[in-house]
Amino acid sequence: MIYLSIILGCILGAIVGMNVPIISYTYSTYLAIAVIAALDSVFGGISSVLKGTFDLKIFLSGFFVNSILSILLTQLGQKLNVDIYLAAIFVFVSRMFNNLTIIRRHYVEKWSERIGKLKQIKSEDDKTKSNI
Repeated sequence: MIYLSIILGCILGAIVGMNVPIISYTYSTYLAIAVIAALDSVFGGISSVLKGTFDLKIFLSGFFVNSILSILLTQLGQKLNVDIYLAAIFVFVSRMFNNLTIIRRHYVEKWSERIGKLKQIKSEDDKTKSNI
């Protein structure tokens, strides 16, 4: 079911992307920082699911508050003629890498355990065959 949702979302995004006019340069910075903030929230949600501490309210509030705050920081920085959005990008990307590390470590440990169990089963089978 989840794979079907992902595929449908990608197809819908591709169709909408082809039919929507190109975003002007003025708004591209806002969109970029909002997407990075949203991705940070998504990776944080995935890592909290793996830890078993996921809460939908916290995820949704973080998703929208991070995106809105990053857009407001970008707008303030443009008014002051200072690239404040670079600091937000640094924070969000570093958090994304931390969450990606947690996700990667979880699946590597899971994979290593599975390989260890397979080796143990194989060695037990070899011992049983040699005893016969």
